[in-house]
Amino acid sequence: MSSVSTASRVGGKSLLSLQGVAGGYGDVDIVSGIDMHVCEREIVTIAGTNGAGKSTLIKAVMGLLPRLSGTVDFNGIDLRKLDVEERVRVGISYVPQVNNVFGELTVLENLQVVEYVRNPRDRIAKMLDMFPALAARRRTYACNLSGGERQQLAFARALMPDPRLMLLDEPSAALSPALTEQVFLEVQRLPRLGVAVLMVEQRARQALQFSDRGYILDAGRIVLTDTGANLLANEDMADLYIGRSHHSEQGA
Repeated sequence: MSSVSTASRVGGKSLLSLQGVAGGYGDVDIVSGIDMHVCEREIVTIAGTNGAGKSTLIKAVMGLLPRLSGTVDFNGIDLRKLDVEERVRVGISYVPQVNNVFGELTVLENLQVVEYVRNPRDRIAKMLDMFPALAARRRTYACNLSGGERQQLAFARALMPDPRLMLLDEPSAALSPALTEQVFLEVQRLPRLGVAVLMVEQRARQALQFSDRGYILDAGRIVLTDTGANLLANEDMADLYIGRSHHSEQGA
C-alpha cells in the first residue's frame, strides 16, 4: 500500500484533548473514562471490535451525543460549551459514515451550500483543483457519482470551511479495495494541508500503516495506545482487536 511518511508529523502541539470523557444515550454510557489527544497535522486512528464505541467517541467530539461528561478541549477552547455549528466555526469538520453528501444536488451545489466558509468562490475553486475527478463532474448529481467520487465530495465539503481537525467515521465503508486505497491516499494528504485527522476505520490494519498513533477501544474504554507501527507489531493485541494479519491467515 502506498503511504506517506509519518515521521515528520509526530510530536507536534496538542490540538484536541479529551480527559475523563464518558457519554452515551439515555442512562447508558457507551464510552467511559476516555483520555486521548490529537496533535496538529497528526493522523490518529481509533480501532477496536464492533460495538466498542468507536463511532460514539467521534460523535462525542463533534457534539452529537445527548449526554457527555469530562473535558473536551480544542486548541484551548472548551468544546462542551459549543454546539455543533460552533464547533465547525472554530475549525472542526466531520464526515459521517452515511449521508455525507446531498444526492439530489450536483457536485457544485454540494460545495456551494456549505456554511461558515470565507471566500466561498475561492474555496470551491481550490476544492475542484484538489479533486480533479470532481471538477470533471461538477454538474453531475451526487447520487450518480461512484462510491469513491462521493467520498471525495464528502472530503471536499468537509474541507470547505478550512478546518484544523477532520473527524472521519469509517471513510472506506462499502468501498472496494481499489477505492479504499484511493480514499486512504486522500486521508494521507490532509496533514500536508494543515489538517489533523481523528478517524474510525473498519480496515484498521491498513489505516494504522499510515497513522501516527492509534487507540484501541474495548467496551467503551481505551485498552491500548501507541504508534501505529507499534500497535501493528503487537501481534496478540492486533489479532484480537484489529483483525488477523495476512501472515497469520496464510499460516492458519
